Amino acid sequence: MRLDGTHYPLETLGPGKRLGVWFQGCTLACPGCMSRHTWDPAAGTATTVAQVLTLWRRALADGADGLTVSGGEPLQQTAALAELLAGAARLRDGARRREGSAGPHPADLLVYTGYEPAELTPERRAALGGADAVITGRYRVAEPTRLAWRGSANQRIVPLTPLGTARYAPYLTREAPGPRLQTGPVGNGEVRFYGVPLRGELTELERRLGEGGVGFTGRSWRP
Repeated sequence: MRLDGTHYPLETLGPGKRLGVWFQGCTLACPGCMSRHTWDPAAGTATTVAQVLTLWRRALADGADGLTVSGGEPLQQTAALAELLAGAARLRDGARRREGSAGPHPADLLVYTGYEPAELTPERRAALGGADAVITGRYRVAEPTRLAWRGSANQRIVPLTPLGTARYAPYLTREAPGPRLQTGPVGNGEVRFYGVPLRGELTELERRLGEGGVGFTGRSWRP
C-alpha cells in the first residue's frame, strides 16, 4: 500500500482522539482540494498494513476514540483498505475483550471517500465492509458548509453499523463541535494542517502567518 502519512492524535476528522491514515493517490482531483500532494499514486511512501496496524495498536492502548482513513482516495487501493479495516476491527474488538467490558466508548472506524454512493461498485462496497461510517462525495468548492467534518454541503455521513449510528447520527446535520484545523510538524521545516477548513480559512491563515514573519515554500492547496 502507498500512504501519504499518518498522524496521532488527530482531533479534526471525526469525534474524539483518533489515528489518522492518509492513502496516497487520487484520480478524482477535485478543484480546490487542499491535499493536492496526495493525488500522485507514485508519490508518498510504500508501507504495509501490518505497520499501520502497529500504530493502531499503540493508539488503542493510549485510549484512542477511533481511526480515520482519508487521502488521497482510499477506494483506489481497495485490497489494502479492506485488509486495514478488518485488522483494525480485530484489534479493537480484541482489546475490548481483554478489558472484560464492552466499554461505553468503543473506537470507531471512519472512511472518507470522494465517490458518491451510486458509484460504490461491489468491490468498493466490500472494501468498506469493516467501516462503521463513511463520508461520501467529492469536494465541491462552490458549496461551502459548516457541517461537522465535511468540506462541502453535498458530502454525507453514512453510518454503516450500530456503532456508526450511535457515534455519528448526532452529527448528520450539526456543525463541527471544535476547531476545524490542527497543525503538526513532520520534520525538515514542514508543517501539516489536518482537518476540513472553511472557505478562505487557509488563505487567511497564510496571511496572518506572513504578518508574523512566517513564510511558505510550498502549499498543497495550490496548483
